[in-house]
Amino acid sequence: MDKVRIAVLGCGRIGQMHAKNITLHEKTQLSCVYDINSEFANKVATDLNVPAVNNDQEIFSNPDIDAILISSATNTHIEFIEKSVAAKKPVLCEKPIDLDIKLVNECADRLKGNTVPIQLGFNRRFDPGHQSAKQSLIDGEIGDLHQCIITSRDPGLPSWEYLQGSGGQFRDMTIHDFDLARFMLGEEPIKVFAISNALINPKIKTELNDSDTLMIIMETKSGKQCHINNSRSASYGYDQRVELFGSEGMTISENRKPHEVRKFNADYVDKQAPLLNFFIERYQEAYMHEITAFAEVVINKTKPSVDFEDGRKALVLAETAYRSIQSGKIESINN
Repeated sequence: MDKVRIAVLGCGRIGQMHAKNITLHEKTQLSCVYDINSEFANKVATDLNVPAVNNDQEIFSNPDIDAILISSATNTHIEFIEKSVAAKKPVLCEKPIDLDIKLVNECADRLKGNTVPIQLGFNRRFDPGHQSAKQSLIDGEIGDLHQCIITSRDPGLPSWEYLQGSGGQFRDMTIHDFDLARFMLGEEPIKVFAISNALINPKIKTELNDSDTLMIIMETKSGKQCHINNSRSASYGYDQRVELFGSEGMTISENRKPHEVRKFNADYVDKQAPLLNFFIERYQEAYMHEITAFAEVVINKTKPSVDFEDGRKALVLAETAYRSIQSGKIESINN
């Protein structure tokens, strides 16, 4: 197989990005695109010179398509995952699997015994800085891990329409950080304590019963600690940092900027370029490495490094955080 022929289901903002990345990647080829909104699909098809199909079944029944990338609306993910598995086509699905843990668990039961690879779109695992931090831990450079601190703050609130359908900040935004915490800790959290509020726009709490600002503390069985802090609006840009603190030192995966020029004069000291604006720019390398990993899974017929169960466990942590919000107490994980 020279190149993995991939079809993209869902042509919104993230689907457009994935489709472009597939065309640019040396190991992949974009076969076609589909979106329930034909306008979106036709735009991507025109921009990238590929066909737009009229219904998803054309993709699942096409023997010339090797794999599927799902970037459609969250409530379609389970359906498309199961169709991909039935068609024996490896699948890379954006997070979350679904907003309802009950539906995810039911899907997991139906998929028992499945050997078709299902990779979850937790792209932050593939960020070069985050991977280097993890490798420094593996190599023993910071000794035994004691604490993991994850900061993830968006540059501005999404639209009200988006917030209404997001499923809540823990399931929509923090889901990435739950997965990154599991990746960095190397073991499962067993206790979760969370606080949240709507400090940016109080209507998010009063009208949507949701939050825009939160903090989470988690503990593993061996006592490792993790702190996650999220905000939907940081005035200075897209703030993405991970700190690993151990018995022999510390390693930090820092924010990214367009360049590293630093300026000094009589009016200011250490003036630097602003942070990269949002997730597509900040995690561009991570998204490309994610495609690399998926292509290698398909070509080598191997298991994904981040799979369906990782997606399910991240959602379990989100549900536990919601239980902590309701009880005001530390909650144990309920698998």
